[in-house]
Amino acid sequence: MPNSSKYKETFILKLGGSLIYPNGGLDIQFIKNFYNFIRKQVAEKNRRFFIIIGGGHLSRTYRDAGAKITEHELIEDDLDWLGIHATRLNAHLFRTIFRDLAHPVVTDNYDIILKTDKPIMIAAGWKPGWSTDYGAAILAQDYNSKVIVKLGNVSHVCDKDPKEFKDAKKFEKISWNEYRAIVGSRWNPGDHSPFDPVAAKISANLNVKVIYVCGNDLENVGKALDGKKFVGTVIG
Repeated sequence: MPNSSKYKETFILKLGGSLIYPNGGLDIQFIKNFYNFIRKQVAEKNRRFFIIIGGGHLSRTYRDAGAKITEHELIEDDLDWLGIHATRLNAHLFRTIFRDLAHPVVTDNYDIILKTDKPIMIAAGWKPGWSTDYGAAILAQDYNSKVIVKLGNVSHVCDKDPKEFKDAKKFEKISWNEYRAIVGSRWNPGDHSPFDPVAAKISANLNVKVIYVCGNDLENVGKALDGKKFVGTVIG
């Protein structure tokens, strides 16, 4: 992972929006738990975090509202922009609560390689065609990181949605070729893939691994960061 003389380790975390904004509103208790977890990681283990924030149900709320008002499906670019702005609103919340530790500007332009000596940098969506997983992959490329930690709302990557199919097969490890055969190659706004297809292609080309864990179990997330045995999936 990328390092700095000031910090022991640097981690790229993709924080799934489904953890931040599930059905109905912000999950304040989760955000508070995550807030305390990251602050402890910085203070006690001298770690730095690039945290890319997802949109969650907030983006789908706006998408569905637009469709109901116009009585027809919105075009993909508009759907993507609604999702992007949802990620930016969520990201500004996290930049605000981490004000004393975070770089003062949310990263939302991945054409620019940002240099910061702060222990936290918050990032959001960029432009249509990609999800915030793509942003995580670009940060991995820019900062020469070989690992992305993805915090989702299920325990493993599966061959199909475990919330819909009880017979979904869980993977502890899966290659990029196997994973991409499952999710395909095209990004669709509102896609529920564990790691989006476009980001998967980039990560595979960069030889980047993705550690997928359930973000609700922060003790388990800590084990993954520490290199200990954890519950989840390694892609790559």
